[in-house]
Amino acid sequence: MSRDGLLKMSELAERSGVSAATIKHYLREGLLGDGREVVRTSRNMAWYPPAFVERIRVIKRLQEERFLPLRVIRRVVDDDPERAAALAAAEDRILERALARRPRAREPADAVARRTGVPERVLRRLAELGVLSAAGEGLDADDVTIVEAIGRFRSGGFDEDLGFTVFDTLRYQEALAPLVREEARTLLDRLAGVVEPERAAEIIAAGAGPLRELIGAIHAKLLVAELERQRGAG
Repeated sequence: MSRDGLLKMSELAERSGVSAATIKHYLREGLLGDGREVVRTSRNMAWYPPAFVERIRVIKRLQEERFLPLRVIRRVVDDDPERAAALAAAEDRILERALARRPRAREPADAVARRTGVPERVLRRLAELGVLSAAGEGLDADDVTIVEAIGRFRSGGFDEDLGFTVFDTLRYQEALAPLVREEARTLLDRLAGVVEPERAAEIIAAGAGPLRELIGAIHAKLLVAELERQRGAG
């Protein structure tokens, strides 16, 4: 930094932790203002204000961690850059509190396999597919619930002989992934800056059980309706 406190592109990239190519993309998209703060000394040389460092960090976080499209980010940072940074920080605190409240106990995969009747090879395959945690780390509470459900499926007749395999779980994971991203985004949008992080974590935790019931009930209703529709179509 040698021109009235301004930064070269290489310095801006180093301090913000974002590549020069990405920063140039942000500039083209208008995410760093209208360009008046940039001092151009030649066709290939420009100097940038130090304030861009934090702005770039916020943009990158909103894009990569919050999955916001650039057009939305531009509106957010243009309206109030400082508020955008404060909200991102508040969201981080909410996420930290919410994750800290999760049970940390894990159960060995072999013990879960014996108890549920689901073979360890199936658990290993589910871990490879990203449905379960890596088996070597043990299974957390959600992993165990998934395996228990698979065990009940298998005991009810949903087995390999009829073509039901671990790959069927991917259908639900892939369908739910975009819904969960939207849900997380909505939760953070409505809670960050409105309630304290600890209270926000309590709200998120309190909603987990009812949400499972809601999704299960909607799924059951839709499945019955679809079976009736196909019967009528047949």
